[in-house]
Amino acid sequence: MVNKMYKCNLEIISNELLTNKIYRMVLKGENRIENPGSFVEVTIPGFYLKRPISVADYTNDTLTLIYKVLGHGTDKMSTMLKGESLEVLTDLGNGFTNLTKNPLIVAGGIGVAPFVNLVKKFNELGIKPTMIYGEQTKENYVLLDFFKENTKELILVTDDGSSGIKGNPCSYLSSNKIDFDKYYACGPNIMLKNLIKLTTNGYLSLEARMGCGFGACMGCSIETTKGPKRVCKEGPIFEASEVIYE
Repeated sequence: MVNKMYKCNLEIISNELLTNKIYRMVLKGENRIENPGSFVEVTIPGFYLKRPISVADYTNDTLTLIYKVLGHGTDKMSTMLKGESLEVLTDLGNGFTNLTKNPLIVAGGIGVAPFVNLVKKFNELGIKPTMIYGEQTKENYVLLDFFKENTKELILVTDDGSSGIKGNPCSYLSSNKIDFDKYYACGPNIMLKNLIKLTTNGYLSLEARMGCGFGACMGCSIETTKGPKRVCKEGPIFEASEVIYE
């Protein structure tokens, strides 16, 4: 059953800058996350609206968030210190539940966040996925050592050609043959839109502006081949073949 939703106060263990405006925050406390690819809603002190953030990694009593400073709320979050606490709604979203034997991970920008735990889950099954990781420039990459160690092949692509191959994940896929049974993708909407033009043989992790985060306000609804669905409730993971982009 998805979206059981659990409200908790978690203590900040660490909050460190990884690279250009990208931070990793580790929180301590029971969180009840069940699947890689789920998300949380964080209440940042002084701000009314909660912020939806992908879960990068988790255990029974720790929660790791990788987030990018994009506005006043996440800027405030980046200044929070060890020992402070955050109110968090956890176990939101369905997450990745169908783990195949020959996976391809397609990550774009901060969309790399949910793949930390997914890669770990594949490794626990004795599977090392192939991964394409796209960024604007080499300074934006995070956790490269982790992904190199835990994937069968890590393919780096950058918009400016400063690392790996110049281009983006979709341009690489369009000109290179990769053997996989399903892909798992998260990144900018333009990347996901172009990806499903190439192939719908996989799963997309979608982002959307959210009000409640648990399906009540309908603010994050998208069009699918099966009618309107909410990113926070029926998603954020969808079969690529059902997502309709305008």
